[in-house]
Amino acid sequence: MADDHGIEKKFYYLGETLVNKIIESSEIKTFGSGEQLIREGQYIKVIPIVLNGLVKVFTRIEEKELLLYYIKPEQSCIMSFSSAINNDKSKIFALTEQESTLLFIPSDKVSKWITEFPIINTLFYQQYDLRYAELIDTINHLIYHKLDRRILDYLIDKVRFTGKNPLKISHKEIANDLGTAREVVSRLVKKLENEHLLKQYPDSIELFMAK
Repeated sequence: MADDHGIEKKFYYLGETLVNKIIESSEIKTFGSGEQLIREGQYIKVIPIVLNGLVKVFTRIEEKELLLYYIKPEQSCIMSFSSAINNDKSKIFALTEQESTLLFIPSDKVSKWITEFPIINTLFYQQYDLRYAELIDTINHLIYHKLDRRILDYLIDKVRFTGKNPLKISHKEIANDLGTAREVVSRLVKKLENEHLLKQYPDSIELFMAK
């Protein structure tokens, strides 16, 4: 596999030998927006790393979706890493938020490299630290912030992650990601619009404070 995606430059800290092994052993694929990459209950045989684009990771609880985190360029899915290394079934779903290019590293190779090249742990420890910080932030939002504030922060993050404003997003999608009802989201988004924090269009929402 030729390094046409700057893998050597992006992951230089892993060392030339390991990076070359990753390039030789892995596969690069590009997906359109909204494509499912991982489903709950499947065994993970490859560990994904996002090279370009954005991937949403979520779970389903009683048929409701709950956003866990986004995977941005040069990041991996720590839940997939854990499932792959332990040979467990996936506990999450992952799908592309926009056109995305991913590097898929065979999990059996990673298991071997953890011993042979301990530096690879740096990549995944970084992901653990990042997701732990995000988890604490989510808990703080749930405890201390009202839902209208959570919706606004969610939309601000979405603009920052995607670089798009207005956002093509529905009230139902917001409700799914935040684990609430569409009717509640519709009422609170209207409240935020009345406060001149955003503007609703038939198929999108524009944030004023994100400009």
